[in-house]
Amino acid sequence: MFTLRRYESADREAVEHLHVHALQQTGAYLGRGPWDDDVYAIEEVYLQNQGEFLIGECDGQFVAMGAFKRTGPERAEIKRMRVHPDHQGHGYGQLILTELEARVRALGYRTLHLDTSILQIPAQRLYEKNGFREVGRDNYQGIEVILYEKQIS
Repeated sequence: MFTLRRYESADREAVEHLHVHALQQTGAYLGRGPWDDDVYAIEEVYLQNQGEFLIGECDGQFVAMGAFKRTGPERAEIKRMRVHPDHQGHGYGQLILTELEARVRALGYRTLHLDTSILQIPAQRLYEKNGFREVGRDNYQGIEVILYEKQIS
C-alpha cells in the first residue's frame, strides 16, 4: 500500500540516497555540488519557506519523493521528484505530483515551474501529461534541461 507523508528529519539519509540513486540511473547525476544543496537542507529550503517536501512509502519502504519551494509571491518550483527505479511505473510520481499541486493551490500560488534533463524521458512525459508546457531550454553543468511551466487555477 502506498502512503504519502511530510518529510521528517529522520528521513534525511533515505532522501539523499534516493536522490543520488535515481539520478545515477538516468545518467543525470553530476556528483555532489552546490546544485543539490537543498537536498541537505530540506527544512530550511522547503518546509520553512512556504513549500512542501513529501515522502512516498510502499509497505513501509521509502520509494518516492517530491517537493516544491516558493520562488516568488505567486510562483513555486517543483523539485526533487524521484521514484526508486525498482518502483517506477506504478503511478507513484503521479500521486506525488497531484498532491503537490493540491498543496500549491491551497497556498495560493498561481504558477508552477520546473526543469528536467533531456535524459529523464519518463519525467518529461509525466509533466507534459499534467499540463506543463515547455517554455525554454538551458544547459546546466553540461546537461541540457527542459524548462516547464503551468498556470494553476
